[in-house]
Amino acid sequence: MSECHIEIRPLKKEELRDMIDVWKEAGLPYRPSGRDSLKNLEQQWSAARDLFIGAFLSGRLIGVAIASDDGRKGWVNRLAVRPSARRQGVGRAMVEECERVLRSRGRGVVGALIEGENEASEGLFAASGYKFEEDIKYYAKRDSEKT
Repeated sequence: MSECHIEIRPLKKEELRDMIDVWKEAGLPYRPSGRDSLKNLEQQWSAARDLFIGAFLSGRLIGVAIASDDGRKGWVNRLAVRPSARRQGVGRAMVEECERVLRSRGRGVVGALIEGENEASEGLFAASGYKFEEDIKYYAKRDSEKT
């Protein structure tokens, strides 16, 4: 793959279904009745099209990431690369593009939250210069988990 040109660009609305396929193939958790529903993704995309980023090889979507901007920090979310395209620099290119877009929005701090024991993602972010913050604890309150 190193001989081929990988195109990194914002996703088009009609490519959001392909993004979901990449998540599934890559083994990312997928919540189709919640935040990952096509309707929710389309709403998010409409509000910040530049933050939905895809990597393409010969026109095929091989990697995706959703960056987010909370007004103070930028975040790299939902980064996934098809297994057949891994270890070729696609993940690193996706991280770099997320950082570029977030810096263009004035964000000087970029973070990533990694679910579970995802050693591949941990390695990618460490190799991309991210520092593991041992003193940060993450708490979440989800409407979907109300009893």
